[in-house]
Amino acid sequence: MAITNRDSGTTIDEIVDGVYRIATPIDDGLGGFSFNQYLVMDDEPLLFHTGPRRLFPLVREAVETVTPAASLRHIAFSHVEADECGSLNEWLAAAPEATPLCGQIAAMVSINDLADRAPRAMADGESISIGRRSIRWIDAPHMPHAWECGFIFDELTKTLFCGDLFTQPGAKHAPLVETDILGPSEAYRKQLDYFSHTRDTDALIARLAATAPKTLACMHGSAWRGDGAALLRALGQSLKS
Repeated sequence: MAITNRDSGTTIDEIVDGVYRIATPIDDGLGGFSFNQYLVMDDEPLLFHTGPRRLFPLVREAVETVTPAASLRHIAFSHVEADECGSLNEWLAAAPEATPLCGQIAAMVSINDLADRAPRAMADGESISIGRRSIRWIDAPHMPHAWECGFIFDELTKTLFCGDLFTQPGAKHAPLVETDILGPSEAYRKQLDYFSHTRDTDALIARLAATAPKTLACMHGSAWRGDGAALLRALGQSLKS
């Protein structure tokens, strides 16, 4: 791991070509937790998830080991929650040419009001080019939670930025693994029950699996490499039970 702040333990690691996982371990009193963000480098660099406001200096410090904060052009996030977009306006100030990137529901219900600059509201299935990469938005309402929830998919590297899916407990994790993350994440879900149990789970899982991701960029815990479609379908089966 590449440590960017020894006091906090914040790290940054390239998990796939041009995609960097930033992670800060947090003592939450429940065995620890990690807050992850992902920097996607291209002609128009993108940050997926901002981290909470209090982590902004640490995340910025990590980003700037790769690129100046001012070079960012897109600040994207899954849904409206502190770890997803708590420091959105701090990032918009640090990156004057960046635009919030979110789903249409998030823009309508929150971000048009909360953000200091108007968002780019993406429709379900819409793609944008950030250079050699095409980034696709996928609506995923209420999975695992929040009406406005959605994910982005990098067509170039087949990376699904899957938000709170496959959340793994514990503060410190390897940046990228090929071992089981479903078992730990499902045990944690059954302990805290942070899924909304939407009626559309089967269809949403099928849509995500259809992207055939090779890497799952998890927001809490390690990123994962392997047959992402199979792992997503296994999650769907577990949710049924």
